[in-house]
Amino acid sequence: MDATRHAAGRILAVRAWPVWKLPWWLIAFIVAVVAADAAALGLGASGVRLRAHDLTLFGLLLACDVAGLEVIRRAGEKAGMAKDMHAVWELPVAVLLPPVYAPVTPIVRVALTQWRVRRGPVHRRVFSAAALGLSYLAAGLVFRWLAGAVIGTTADPVRHGFGWMAAMAAGGVVQRTVNSALVMTAVKGSDPAVRLRDVQFAREPLYNDVTELCLAVLVGFGVASSPVALVFAFPFATLPLRALRHAQLLSDSRTDAKTGLLNARTWEHEAAAEVARAVRTRVPLAVAVLDIDWFKTVNDTYGHLFGDEVLREIGRCLPTVLREYDLAGRFGGEEFVLLLPHTRAVDAFRVAERVREHIGSLSVETAGGEAVRVTVSVGVAALDAGSRRELSELLAAADAALYRAKRDGRNQVQMISTTRGLSATGGRPPDAGEIFAGGGVPAGARSPAHVAPHPAIPAGGKAASGSPAHQGTLSAGHTSLAGKVR
Repeated sequence: MDATRHAAGRILAVRAWPVWKLPWWLIAFIVAVVAADAAALGLGASGVRLRAHDLTLFGLLLACDVAGLEVIRRAGEKAGMAKDMHAVWELPVAVLLPPVYAPVTPIVRVALTQWRVRRGPVHRRVFSAAALGLSYLAAGLVFRWLAGAVIGTTADPVRHGFGWMAAMAAGGVVQRTVNSALVMTAVKGSDPAVRLRDVQFAREPLYNDVTELCLAVLVGFGVASSPVALVFAFPFATLPLRALRHAQLLSDSRTDAKTGLLNARTWEHEAAAEVARAVRTRVPLAVAVLDIDWFKTVNDTYGHLFGDEVLREIGRCLPTVLREYDLAGRFGGEEFVLLLPHTRAVDAFRVAERVREHIGSLSVETAGGEAVRVTVSVGVAALDAGSRRELSELLAAADAALYRAKRDGRNQVQMISTTRGLSATGGRPPDAGEIFAGGGVPAGARSPAHVAPHPAIPAGGKAASGSPAHQGTLSAGHTSLAGKVR
Protein backbone atom coordinates (compact mmCIF):
# COMPACT_ATOMS: atom_id res chain seq x y z
CA MET A 1 0.00 0.00 0.00
CA ASP A 2 2.79 2.40 0.93
CA ALA A 3 4.67 1.51 -2.25
CA THR A 4 1.58 2.31 -4.34
CA ARG A 5 1.14 5.66 -2.64
CA HIS A 6 4.82 6.43 -3.14
CA ALA A 7 4.62 5.58 -6.84
CA ALA A 8 1.46 7.68 -7.23
CA GLY A 9 3.18 10.59 -5.52
CA ARG A 10 6.15 10.31 -7.87
CA ILE A 11 3.83 10.32 -10.89
CA LEU A 12 2.00 13.40 -9.62
CA ALA A 13 5.34 15.14 -8.98
CA VAL A 14 6.45 14.44 -12.56
CA ARG A 15 3.15 15.74 -13.93
CA ALA A 16 3.68 18.95 -11.94
CA TRP A 17 6.95 19.75 -13.72
CA PRO A 18 6.76 23.22 -15.36
CA VAL A 19 8.02 21.79 -18.65
CA TRP A 20 4.62 20.20 -19.38
CA LYS A 21 3.03 23.66 -19.52
CA LEU A 22 5.08 24.52 -22.61
CA PRO A 23 3.75 24.05 -26.17
CA TRP A 24 4.23 20.52 -27.49
CA TRP A 25 6.58 21.66 -30.27
CA LEU A 26 8.80 23.42 -27.73
CA ILE A 27 8.98 20.30 -25.57
CA ALA A 28 10.03 18.31 -28.65
CA PHE A 29 12.63 20.98 -29.49
CA ILE A 30 14.13 20.84 -25.98
CA VAL A 31 14.28 17.05 -26.06
CA ALA A 32 15.95 17.11 -29.50
CA VAL A 33 18.64 19.58 -28.39
CA VAL A 34 19.41 17.64 -25.20
CA ALA A 35 19.53 14.34 -27.11
CA ALA A 36 21.88 15.82 -29.74
CA ASP A 37 24.24 17.09 -27.05
CA ALA A 38 24.21 13.73 -25.26
CA ALA A 39 24.94 11.92 -28.53
CA ALA A 40 27.82 14.26 -29.33
CA LEU A 41 29.26 13.79 -25.85
CA GLY A 42 29.04 10.02 -26.12
CA LEU A 43 30.60 10.00 -29.58
CA GLY A 44 33.46 12.22 -28.43
CA ALA A 45 34.10 10.15 -25.31
CA SER A 46 34.25 6.89 -27.27
CA GLY A 47 37.35 7.90 -29.22
CA VAL A 48 39.22 10.19 -26.85
CA ARG A 49 42.64 9.46 -25.35
CA LEU A 50 43.11 11.03 -21.93
CA ARG A 51 46.44 12.84 -21.68
CA ALA A 52 47.95 14.54 -18.66
CA HIS A 53 48.48 17.81 -20.55
CA ASP A 54 44.85 17.97 -21.69
CA LEU A 55 43.51 17.14 -18.23
CA THR A 56 45.75 19.77 -16.60
CA LEU A 57 44.75 22.48 -19.06
CA PHE A 58 41.08 21.54 -18.75
CA GLY A 59 41.33 21.69 -14.97
CA LEU A 60 42.95 25.14 -15.02
CA LEU A 61 40.36 26.61 -17.42
CA LEU A 62 37.51 25.00 -15.50
CA ALA A 63 38.90 26.43 -12.24
CA CYS A 64 38.85 29.94 -13.77
CA ASP A 65 35.30 29.34 -14.99
CA VAL A 66 34.16 28.26 -11.52
CA ALA A 67 35.95 31.23 -9.93
CA GLY A 68 34.04 33.54 -12.27
CA LEU A 69 30.87 31.80 -11.16
CA GLU A 70 31.66 32.72 -7.57
CA VAL A 71 31.80 36.38 -8.63
CA ILE A 72 28.28 35.97 -10.04
CA ARG A 73 27.13 34.22 -6.86
CA ARG A 74 28.13 37.19 -4.73
CA ALA A 75 26.37 39.64 -7.05
CA GLY A 76 23.33 37.39 -7.49
CA GLU A 77 22.12 35.95 -10.77
CA LYS A 78 19.24 37.81 -12.40
CA ALA A 79 16.07 35.80 -12.97
CA GLY A 80 15.25 35.00 -16.58
CA MET A 81 17.90 35.63 -19.21
CA ALA A 82 21.22 36.82 -17.84
CA LYS A 83 24.41 37.83 -19.64
CA ASP A 84 27.71 36.42 -18.46
CA MET A 85 31.36 36.17 -19.51
CA HIS A 86 31.93 32.41 -19.22
CA ALA A 87 32.93 32.05 -22.87
CA VAL A 88 36.24 33.70 -21.92
CA TRP A 89 37.24 30.32 -20.41
CA GLU A 90 34.94 27.89 -22.19
CA LEU A 91 35.77 28.89 -25.77
CA PRO A 92 39.52 28.12 -25.26
CA VAL A 93 38.46 24.67 -24.02
CA ALA A 94 36.59 24.12 -27.29
CA VAL A 95 39.50 25.13 -29.55
CA LEU A 96 42.54 23.87 -27.59
CA LEU A 97 41.31 20.48 -26.33
CA PRO A 98 39.69 17.40 -27.93
CA PRO A 99 35.96 17.81 -28.74
CA VAL A 100 34.78 15.73 -25.76
CA TYR A 101 35.77 18.50 -23.33
CA ALA A 102 33.59 21.16 -25.03
CA PRO A 103 30.17 19.89 -23.82
CA VAL A 104 31.50 18.87 -20.38
CA THR A 105 32.45 22.41 -19.30
CA PRO A 106 28.94 23.96 -19.52
CA ILE A 107 27.44 20.91 -17.79
CA VAL A 108 29.70 21.42 -14.77
CA ARG A 109 29.17 25.16 -14.72
CA VAL A 110 25.36 25.02 -15.09
CA ALA A 111 25.13 22.36 -12.37
CA LEU A 112 27.14 24.56 -10.01
CA THR A 113 24.95 27.53 -10.91
CA GLN A 114 21.87 25.54 -9.93
CA TRP A 115 23.50 24.47 -6.66
CA ARG A 116 25.48 27.53 -5.61
CA VAL A 117 23.94 30.61 -7.24
CA ARG A 118 20.24 30.33 -7.90
CA ARG A 119 17.79 27.47 -8.31
CA GLY A 120 15.83 27.58 -11.54
CA PRO A 121 13.55 25.20 -13.47
CA VAL A 122 15.57 22.06 -14.13
CA HIS A 123 14.46 21.77 -17.76
CA ARG A 124 15.83 25.26 -18.45
CA ARG A 125 19.19 24.44 -16.86
CA VAL A 126 19.51 21.18 -18.79
CA PHE A 127 18.54 22.85 -22.06
CA SER A 128 20.99 25.71 -21.49
CA ALA A 129 23.84 23.28 -20.86
CA ALA A 130 22.95 21.28 -23.98
CA ALA A 131 22.68 24.37 -26.18
CA LEU A 132 26.04 25.63 -24.93
CA GLY A 133 27.64 22.23 -25.48
CA LEU A 134 26.47 22.05 -29.10
CA SER A 135 27.56 25.63 -29.76
CA TYR A 136 31.07 25.00 -28.39
CA LEU A 137 31.34 21.83 -30.47
CA ALA A 138 30.46 23.89 -33.54
CA ALA A 139 33.07 26.51 -32.58
CA GLY A 140 35.77 23.84 -32.20
CA LEU A 141 34.96 22.28 -35.57
CA VAL A 142 35.04 25.65 -37.35
CA PHE A 143 38.33 26.59 -35.70
CA ARG A 144 40.01 23.30 -36.66
CA TRP A 145 38.76 23.52 -40.24
CA LEU A 146 39.92 27.13 -40.70
CA ALA A 147 43.24 26.60 -38.94
CA GLY A 148 43.97 23.55 -41.04
CA ALA A 149 42.97 25.24 -44.28
CA VAL A 150 44.78 28.55 -43.70
CA ILE A 151 47.82 27.95 -41.49
CA GLY A 152 48.14 24.16 -41.28
CA THR A 153 47.18 21.70 -38.57
CA THR A 154 50.57 21.87 -36.83
CA ALA A 155 50.92 25.64 -37.02
CA ASP A 156 52.51 27.36 -34.04
CA PRO A 157 50.14 30.02 -32.58
CA VAL A 158 53.07 32.32 -31.85
CA ARG A 159 54.45 32.18 -35.41
CA HIS A 160 51.02 32.41 -37.05
CA GLY A 161 49.38 34.70 -34.52
CA PHE A 162 47.05 36.64 -36.81
CA GLY A 163 45.69 33.62 -38.68
CA TRP A 164 45.34 31.59 -35.48
CA MET A 165 43.42 34.33 -33.65
CA ALA A 166 41.25 35.03 -36.71
CA ALA A 167 40.28 31.34 -36.85
CA MET A 168 39.43 31.36 -33.15
CA ALA A 169 37.39 34.55 -33.53
CA ALA A 170 35.43 32.92 -36.36
CA GLY A 171 34.75 29.95 -34.11
CA GLY A 172 33.58 32.31 -31.40
CA VAL A 173 31.14 33.99 -33.79
CA VAL A 174 29.75 30.60 -34.78
CA GLN A 175 29.40 29.64 -31.11
CA ARG A 176 27.46 32.80 -30.28
CA THR A 177 25.23 32.39 -33.35
CA VAL A 178 24.37 28.75 -32.68
CA ASN A 179 23.74 29.29 -28.97
CA SER A 180 21.60 32.40 -29.57
CA ALA A 181 19.53 30.62 -32.22
CA LEU A 182 18.81 27.66 -29.94
CA VAL A 183 18.17 29.65 -26.77
CA MET A 184 16.08 32.41 -28.36
CA THR A 185 13.89 29.84 -30.11
CA ALA A 186 13.08 28.34 -26.72
CA VAL A 187 12.69 31.73 -25.00
CA LYS A 188 10.40 33.12 -27.69
CA GLY A 189 8.35 29.94 -27.66
CA SER A 190 7.81 30.06 -23.90
CA ASP A 191 7.38 33.85 -23.67
CA PRO A 192 6.32 35.65 -26.89
CA ALA A 193 6.61 39.00 -25.07
CA VAL A 194 10.42 38.83 -25.17
CA ARG A 195 11.85 41.28 -27.70
CA LEU A 196 14.82 39.83 -29.56
CA ARG A 197 16.17 43.27 -30.35
CA ASP A 198 16.40 44.22 -26.68
CA VAL A 199 17.98 40.93 -25.64
CA GLN A 200 20.45 40.29 -28.47
CA PHE A 201 20.79 43.30 -30.76
CA ALA A 202 20.72 46.33 -28.48
CA ARG A 203 23.92 48.33 -28.15
CA GLU A 204 24.87 47.08 -24.68
CA PRO A 205 24.42 43.31 -25.36
CA LEU A 206 26.36 43.58 -28.61
CA TYR A 207 29.20 45.45 -26.91
CA ASN A 208 29.33 42.81 -24.18
CA ASP A 209 29.42 40.02 -26.77
CA VAL A 210 32.30 41.65 -28.68
CA THR A 211 34.23 42.24 -25.45
CA GLU A 212 33.72 38.64 -24.36
CA LEU A 213 34.88 37.31 -27.74
CA CYS A 214 38.01 39.48 -27.75
CA LEU A 215 38.92 38.36 -24.23
CA ALA A 216 38.33 34.71 -25.13
CA VAL A 217 40.66 35.03 -28.14
CA LEU A 218 43.38 36.68 -26.04
CA VAL A 219 43.04 34.05 -23.29
CA GLY A 220 43.12 31.23 -25.84
CA PHE A 221 46.17 32.66 -27.57
CA GLY A 222 47.98 33.17 -24.27
CA VAL A 223 47.14 29.70 -22.93
CA ALA A 224 48.22 28.09 -26.22
CA SER A 225 51.61 29.72 -25.68
CA SER A 226 51.86 28.96 -21.95
CA PRO A 227 49.25 27.93 -19.33
CA VAL A 228 50.94 30.38 -16.94
CA ALA A 229 49.09 33.12 -18.86
CA LEU A 230 45.95 32.22 -16.88
CA VAL A 231 47.51 33.68 -13.74
CA PHE A 232 47.65 37.10 -15.39
CA ALA A 233 44.46 36.74 -17.43
CA PHE A 234 42.00 36.01 -14.62
CA PRO A 235 42.09 39.39 -12.80
CA PHE A 236 41.85 41.21 -16.12
CA ALA A 237 38.94 39.05 -17.34
CA THR A 238 36.85 39.65 -14.20
CA LEU A 239 36.70 43.42 -14.74
CA PRO A 240 34.13 43.25 -17.60
CA LEU A 241 32.07 40.87 -15.47
CA ARG A 242 31.82 43.46 -12.74
CA ALA A 243 30.92 46.12 -15.31
CA LEU A 244 28.26 43.78 -16.72
CA ARG A 245 26.65 43.37 -13.31
CA HIS A 246 26.71 47.15 -12.88
CA ALA A 247 24.88 47.55 -16.20
CA GLN A 248 22.27 45.04 -15.04
CA LEU A 249 21.75 47.01 -11.84
CA LEU A 250 21.17 50.15 -13.88
CA SER A 251 18.66 48.28 -16.03
CA ASP A 252 16.87 46.98 -12.93
CA SER A 253 16.58 50.54 -11.59
CA ARG A 254 14.50 51.47 -14.67
CA THR A 255 11.99 48.65 -14.50
CA ASP A 256 9.18 47.61 -12.19
CA ALA A 257 10.13 44.47 -10.26
CA LYS A 258 6.74 42.76 -10.54
CA THR A 259 5.84 43.41 -14.17
CA GLY A 260 9.15 44.00 -15.96
CA LEU A 261 7.70 47.20 -17.50
CA LEU A 262 9.16 50.64 -17.04
CA ASN A 263 8.65 52.00 -13.54
CA ALA A 264 6.70 55.23 -13.02
CA ARG A 265 9.73 57.51 -12.79
CA THR A 266 11.42 56.15 -15.93
CA TRP A 267 8.18 56.12 -17.92
CA GLU A 268 7.37 59.73 -17.04
CA HIS A 269 10.90 60.85 -17.93
CA GLU A 270 10.90 59.14 -21.34
CA ALA A 271 7.26 59.98 -22.07
CA ALA A 272 7.82 63.67 -21.33
CA ALA A 273 10.69 63.71 -23.84
CA GLU A 274 8.46 62.03 -26.46
CA VAL A 275 5.64 64.52 -25.91
CA ALA A 276 8.05 67.47 -26.23
CA ARG A 277 9.42 65.96 -29.45
CA ALA A 278 5.90 65.44 -30.83
CA VAL A 279 4.96 69.05 -30.07
CA ARG A 280 8.16 70.34 -31.66
CA THR A 281 7.84 68.22 -34.81
CA ARG A 282 4.04 68.58 -35.02
CA VAL A 283 3.29 64.83 -35.11
CA PRO A 284 0.38 63.07 -33.39
CA LEU A 285 0.74 61.14 -30.14
CA ALA A 286 -1.55 59.48 -27.62
CA VAL A 287 -1.51 58.50 -23.96
CA ALA A 288 -3.59 55.73 -22.37
CA VAL A 289 -4.18 54.88 -18.71
CA LEU A 290 -5.28 51.32 -17.85
CA ASP A 291 -6.76 50.19 -14.57
CA ILE A 292 -7.62 46.60 -13.61
CA ASP A 293 -11.32 46.24 -12.75
CA TRP A 294 -12.24 44.81 -9.35
CA PHE A 295 -8.61 44.31 -8.39
CA LYS A 296 -9.36 44.66 -4.69
CA THR A 297 -11.85 41.81 -5.08
CA VAL A 298 -9.14 39.72 -6.74
CA ASN A 299 -6.78 40.28 -3.81
CA ASP A 300 -9.48 39.71 -1.19
CA THR A 301 -10.71 36.51 -2.87
CA TYR A 302 -7.48 34.83 -4.00
CA GLY A 303 -4.79 36.60 -1.99
CA HIS A 304 -2.17 39.21 -2.77
CA LEU A 305 0.29 36.67 -4.17
CA PHE A 306 -2.21 35.79 -6.87
CA GLY A 307 -2.83 39.50 -7.43
CA ASP A 308 0.89 39.90 -8.07
CA GLU A 309 0.70 37.07 -10.61
CA VAL A 310 -2.10 38.93 -12.41
CA LEU A 311 0.11 42.02 -12.57
CA ARG A 312 3.00 39.97 -13.95
CA GLU A 313 0.79 38.37 -16.59
CA ILE A 314 -0.43 41.77 -17.79
CA GLY A 315 3.16 43.03 -17.79
CA ARG A 316 4.15 40.12 -20.04
CA CYS A 317 1.27 40.51 -22.47
CA LEU A 318 1.39 44.28 -23.03
CA PRO A 319 4.57 44.26 -25.18
CA THR A 320 3.03 41.59 -27.42
CA VAL A 321 0.18 43.88 -28.51
CA LEU A 322 2.19 47.11 -28.76
CA ARG A 323 4.79 48.32 -31.21
CA GLU A 324 8.46 48.17 -30.31
CA TYR A 325 8.72 51.93 -29.85
CA ASP A 326 5.60 52.27 -27.68
CA LEU A 327 6.27 52.85 -23.98
CA ALA A 328 4.45 50.73 -21.41
CA GLY A 329 4.88 51.32 -17.69
CA ARG A 330 3.35 50.57 -14.35
CA PHE A 331 2.16 53.67 -12.53
CA GLY A 332 1.57 51.91 -9.23
CA GLY A 333 -0.98 49.56 -7.74
CA GLU A 334 -3.16 48.15 -10.52
CA GLU A 335 -2.65 51.09 -12.90
CA PHE A 336 -0.63 51.00 -16.13
CA VAL A 337 0.24 53.74 -18.62
CA LEU A 338 0.96 53.63 -22.34
CA LEU A 339 2.58 56.20 -24.62
CA LEU A 340 1.82 55.74 -28.32
CA PRO A 341 4.07 57.91 -30.53
CA HIS A 342 3.00 58.79 -34.09
CA THR A 343 -0.56 57.70 -33.31
CA ARG A 344 -3.74 59.54 -34.26
CA ALA A 345 -6.78 59.51 -32.00
CA VAL A 346 -8.68 56.95 -34.08
CA ASP A 347 -5.68 54.61 -34.11
CA ALA A 348 -5.03 55.10 -30.39
CA PHE A 349 -8.61 54.10 -29.65
CA ARG A 350 -8.19 50.92 -31.69
CA VAL A 351 -4.89 50.08 -29.97
CA ALA A 352 -6.50 50.58 -26.56
CA GLU A 353 -9.43 48.41 -27.58
CA ARG A 354 -7.04 45.69 -28.76
CA VAL A 355 -5.18 45.86 -25.44
CA ARG A 356 -8.43 45.66 -23.49
CA GLU A 357 -9.63 42.63 -25.46
CA HIS A 358 -6.28 40.87 -25.17
CA ILE A 359 -6.09 41.30 -21.40
CA GLY A 360 -9.70 40.17 -21.08
CA SER A 361 -8.82 36.94 -22.89
CA LEU A 362 -5.98 36.07 -20.49
CA SER A 363 -6.56 33.22 -18.09
CA VAL A 364 -4.51 33.17 -14.87
CA GLU A 365 -4.51 30.01 -12.78
CA THR A 366 -4.70 30.07 -9.00
CA ALA A 367 -2.70 27.70 -6.81
CA GLY A 368 -5.72 25.42 -6.81
CA GLY A 369 -5.88 25.29 -10.59
CA GLU A 370 -8.87 27.63 -10.94
CA ALA A 371 -8.84 29.81 -14.07
CA VAL A 372 -9.47 33.50 -13.39
CA ARG A 373 -9.99 36.26 -15.93
CA VAL A 374 -9.78 39.99 -15.26
CA THR A 375 -10.78 43.01 -17.30
CA VAL A 376 -9.41 46.53 -17.58
CA SER A 377 -10.87 49.97 -18.14
CA VAL A 378 -8.91 52.31 -20.39
CA GLY A 379 -8.86 56.08 -20.74
CA VAL A 380 -7.21 57.62 -23.82
CA ALA A 381 -6.14 61.17 -24.65
CA ALA A 382 -4.65 62.11 -28.02
CA LEU A 383 -2.37 64.98 -28.97
CA ASP A 384 -3.35 66.21 -32.41
CA ALA A 385 -0.59 67.21 -34.83
CA GLY A 386 0.22 70.85 -34.19
CA SER A 387 -1.25 70.97 -30.68
CA ARG A 388 0.82 72.16 -27.74
CA ARG A 389 0.31 70.09 -24.61
CA GLU A 390 2.47 68.72 -21.83
CA LEU A 391 2.53 65.18 -20.51
CA SER A 392 0.75 66.16 -17.29
CA GLU A 393 -2.20 67.56 -19.29
CA LEU A 394 -2.46 64.44 -21.42
CA LEU A 395 -2.32 62.22 -18.33
CA ALA A 396 -5.01 64.26 -16.62
CA ALA A 397 -7.25 64.00 -19.69
CA ALA A 398 -6.65 60.25 -20.09
CA ASP A 399 -7.34 59.75 -16.40
CA ALA A 400 -10.59 61.69 -16.65
CA ALA A 401 -11.59 59.38 -19.53
CA LEU A 402 -10.65 56.39 -17.36
CA TYR A 403 -12.86 57.75 -14.57
CA ARG A 404 -15.72 57.96 -17.08
CA ALA A 405 -15.08 54.33 -18.14
CA LYS A 406 -15.19 53.22 -14.50
CA ARG A 407 -18.38 55.14 -13.84
CA ASP A 408 -20.14 53.86 -16.98
CA GLY A 409 -19.63 50.16 -16.28
CA ARG A 410 -15.91 49.30 -16.63
CA ASN A 411 -14.32 46.92 -19.14
CA GLN A 412 -14.40 49.58 -21.87
CA VAL A 413 -12.34 52.27 -23.57
CA GLN A 414 -13.23 55.96 -23.23
CA MET A 415 -11.64 58.94 -24.96
CA ILE A 416 -11.87 62.64 -24.17
CA SER A 417 -13.72 64.77 -26.75
CA THR A 418 -13.02 68.49 -26.69
CA THR A 419 -15.59 69.47 -29.29
CA ARG A 420 -18.35 68.51 -26.86
CA GLY A 421 -16.86 69.74 -23.63
CA LEU A 422 -15.92 66.82 -21.42
CA SER A 423 -17.66 63.98 -23.21
CA ALA A 424 -16.05 60.73 -24.19
CA THR A 425 -16.36 58.17 -26.91
CA GLY A 426 -16.91 54.60 -25.83
CA GLY A 427 -17.39 51.43 -27.83
CA ARG A 428 -16.46 53.07 -31.15
CA PRO A 429 -13.48 54.89 -32.64
CA PRO A 430 -13.65 58.69 -32.21
CA ASP A 431 -14.55 61.00 -35.03
CA ALA A 432 -11.91 63.26 -36.48
CA GLY A 433 -13.21 66.18 -34.48
CA GLU A 434 -13.03 64.34 -31.18
CA ILE A 435 -9.29 64.60 -30.65
CA PHE A 436 -7.98 66.10 -27.42
CA ALA A 437 -6.56 69.38 -28.61
CA GLY A 438 -7.88 71.95 -26.20
CA GLY A 439 -10.27 72.51 -23.35
CA GLY A 440 -9.85 71.68 -19.73
CA VAL A 441 -10.31 68.71 -17.50
CA PRO A 442 -13.40 69.04 -15.33
CA ALA A 443 -13.23 69.99 -11.71
CA GLY A 444 -13.01 66.93 -9.55
CA ALA A 445 -11.36 64.74 -12.16
CA ARG A 446 -8.87 62.61 -10.34
CA SER A 447 -5.18 62.43 -10.94
CA PRO A 448 -3.70 58.98 -11.66
CA ALA A 449 -4.04 56.41 -8.88
CA HIS A 450 -6.32 58.62 -6.74
CA VAL A 451 -9.96 57.60 -6.57
CA ALA A 452 -12.08 56.58 -3.60
CA PRO A 453 -12.77 52.82 -3.66
CA HIS A 454 -16.37 51.60 -3.64
CA PRO A 455 -17.62 48.95 -1.22
CA ALA A 456 -17.03 45.38 -2.39
CA ILE A 457 -19.91 43.03 -3.19
CA PRO A 458 -19.38 39.40 -2.12
CA ALA A 459 -19.89 36.53 -4.55
CA GLY A 460 -23.58 35.87 -4.95
CA GLY A 461 -24.48 39.01 -3.01
CA LYS A 462 -26.50 42.01 -4.08
CA ALA A 463 -25.10 45.25 -5.32
CA ALA A 464 -24.84 48.22 -3.04
CA SER A 465 -27.59 50.77 -3.26
CA GLY A 466 -27.39 52.71 -6.47
CA SER A 467 -24.66 50.55 -8.03
CA PRO A 468 -25.96 47.74 -10.23
CA ALA A 469 -23.95 44.55 -10.03
CA HIS A 470 -23.83 44.21 -13.81
CA GLN A 471 -21.45 47.16 -14.04
CA GLY A 472 -18.52 44.76 -13.89
CA THR A 473 -17.67 41.16 -13.18
CA LEU A 474 -14.65 39.05 -12.38
CA SER A 475 -15.01 35.70 -14.12
CA ALA A 476 -13.51 32.84 -12.12
CA GLY A 477 -14.43 29.46 -13.58
CA HIS A 478 -18.14 29.14 -12.89
CA THR A 479 -18.03 31.79 -10.17
CA SER A 480 -18.92 35.39 -10.88
CA LEU A 481 -17.78 38.10 -8.47
CA ALA A 482 -19.04 41.63 -8.85
CA GLY A 483 -18.30 44.74 -6.87
CA LYS A 484 -18.29 48.48 -7.07
CA VAL A 485 -14.54 48.49 -6.50
CA ARG A 486 -11.55 49.20 -8.65
